[in-house]
Amino acid sequence: MAANRRKLLALSGVVLASLSGCLADLPPGSETGSENEPNPASSENRVDPDVDADTIDTLVAGNTRFAFDLYDRLLEDESETDHFLSPFSISMALAMTWAGARGDTEEAMADALNFSLDRDDLHPAFNALDLELDERGDSGGNEDDEGGDPFALNVANALWPREGLELREGYVDTMEAQYGALPVEVDYSDPELASDVINDWVADETEARIDDLVSEGDLDENPPLVLTNAIYFLAGWLEEFDEEDTYNADFTTLDGSTGEVSMMSQTESFPYAAVDGHQLIELPYIGAETSMVVFLPADEEFETFETELDADRLDTLLARLDTEYGTIELPRFELETSYGLSEVLEDTSVEVAFTPDANFSGMVDGGGLWIDDVLHDASVSVDEEGTEAAAATAVIMGDSGPPPGEFEMVVDRPFLLLIRDRPTGAVLFFGRVVDTPDDPN
Repeated sequence: MAANRRKLLALSGVVLASLSGCLADLPPGSETGSENEPNPASSENRVDPDVDADTIDTLVAGNTRFAFDLYDRLLEDESETDHFLSPFSISMALAMTWAGARGDTEEAMADALNFSLDRDDLHPAFNALDLELDERGDSGGNEDDEGGDPFALNVANALWPREGLELREGYVDTMEAQYGALPVEVDYSDPELASDVINDWVADETEARIDDLVSEGDLDENPPLVLTNAIYFLAGWLEEFDEEDTYNADFTTLDGSTGEVSMMSQTESFPYAAVDGHQLIELPYIGAETSMVVFLPADEEFETFETELDADRLDTLLARLDTEYGTIELPRFELETSYGLSEVLEDTSVEVAFTPDANFSGMVDGGGLWIDDVLHDASVSVDEEGTEAAAATAVIMGDSGPPPGEFEMVVDRPFLLLIRDRPTGAVLFFGRVVDTPDDPN
């Protein structure tokens, strides 16, 4: 990774001074323009929930099912392109939205999002999972023995109501206590300035990897409310690749053409499995609590493997991992993606949430709100030192074979990848590379 991206910004979430004058009714002492002030969209009164492991497991399982459901729908529209997204970010942003849903809208969203927990359990579960992930970056061992790359895993949420919109007290309390989010009023009558407010916050929370989540056009209808989630991940490999072992190689794309990539290589012991001609490997990051899992389907079986991969199949494959000694060759790559998810989500049972018939009376008295759009941007950069990944989601509301004991895995054709939290099993990022990847260096 480029050295300038290795310098972590202060984790206080400072809002840039350029936002001064665009925010209204900030909490006392949170005016912008001071490096020592906290992010005005972040609450200091977040509770420490009492949630058992089974409840978190239930939440993670539902989120993983939603991740594969969403991925399958994206492939229906764009089956020939690379994809990369953060299911965790999307689920959390929509969970914040679901907190204000009632009646048929609440039921439809829960069904589409695979929320099997009730409201009183789901929001504390998201809170507990988020806080547990946050501890990954605060725990010991987040630098290698040579003082190398740091580990960071940061998640942030925010509410951006239109000036004068009165959110229900119970809804604001839930957002503050369970998601650490405070409402910050925005003047949407100036869409350009309003988009700058939100995008600057997202850029600050993602180390500028995501800096254009919402556009002026997304806000020109004077939306009553925008909800945002941002996730940032930076980690060095537990076992780094040596740049001297990187070489130029051909990569065969999904359509059979070839392009040149910088292929990293190392021989070491890793969790690895070969199943029915498919290969998978887990590459742990510093601290060994997070990892990247790379799936290399058998030659000419990528699409079949991808179609059959779901949450249950994922569990089965991961259970087959066993530490083996061998060689992994993986291209350096960088991906940036942007999605408008409204059409994808409208094809599910959640369709009612996108219509004036939606019931979000839990957000504002009398309801009258609906989801106008769901935007998602994500990026990832992988090189010899490690991985940097970020994603952000905005919910815009509207109103009225090798020899035994040794393996060789050469990732020179389409592959899938996911970044997960190992102790909880939470899928943080998921994607595919089917075209010749861009080199991040």
